[in-house]
Amino acid sequence: MVTTEITSRLKGLVWTRRRAVQALLVAGAVGCAAPALGKSETPAWLTLPPTPKLPTPRRSETVSVNGTKIYFVQFGEAGPPVLMLHGGLGNSNYWGRQVGALANQFSVTVMDTRGHGRSPVTSRDFSYGLFAQDAIGLLDYLQIPAASIVGWSDGGVTGLELAMTRPDRVARLFAFGANSTPAGMKPGGARASVFAAYAARCRGEYAALSPNPDRWPQLVQGLGAMWRSEPTIRTRSLLASKRQRRLPMALMTRSSNLSIRATWQAPFPARGLPSCPTQVISRCYRTRLRSIRR
Repeated sequence: MVTTEITSRLKGLVWTRRRAVQALLVAGAVGCAAPALGKSETPAWLTLPPTPKLPTPRRSETVSVNGTKIYFVQFGEAGPPVLMLHGGLGNSNYWGRQVGALANQFSVTVMDTRGHGRSPVTSRDFSYGLFAQDAIGLLDYLQIPAASIVGWSDGGVTGLELAMTRPDRVARLFAFGANSTPAGMKPGGARASVFAAYAARCRGEYAALSPNPDRWPQLVQGLGAMWRSEPTIRTRSLLASKRQRRLPMALMTRSSNLSIRATWQAPFPARGLPSCPTQVISRCYRTRLRSIRR
């Protein structure tokens, strides 16, 4: 279901309450709250499904861009371009269930963020600005003028950074599990059992995928410093980019049971949104859909 919703969001931003709730039910695997359960049942958001495998790609490569090396994989022969950005500590395999379906209608590129997965740690510098520049460097290498961006967690923040700094390269944005300021991080979230399990899994995957598996501590330290100080998404910058490009956005935002990101710290007031399609999904399961299309 979440793949269907991403597909529809890449085509346009016409949501119904029922379809929004369906998307959020599946998105629970990456951080949304679960409905009321019996005392013996474990909420879905406290469990981790197995990491999926990517389908057979039509192209895979590691390229030098923006002073680092980035691994990417492509799927689908034709259709509008889509770039998918994974979450912190993870790798592009986490998009395995989505790319198989999206590749039927889109030309899909997934990349391992710098220092993650198959993209080696080449420095101690980590920031959402650098991640966005890496994405632009990859689009340049692939000669893609603009792409729809799908981002989860850190990938969602990177998508917002792209929308602010390079709106000319973003056709649409679908972001979920992102925050706009460090205040959006849940205190003590890194010690939550579900995140600890996720981090342990990512470490094992890093050992298997990375060309330099001994650099895991550098990745963790670099991301930790970044998470304590970023992002800093400002109202004026985001609104300016939206006015300039009429950029369609779909933002999955708030949940009471996120393990790491407690809430979306909205960088703009509803009354300040410009006249372009924007969807803000504010609560999981008991969804309040705020569709702003003036």
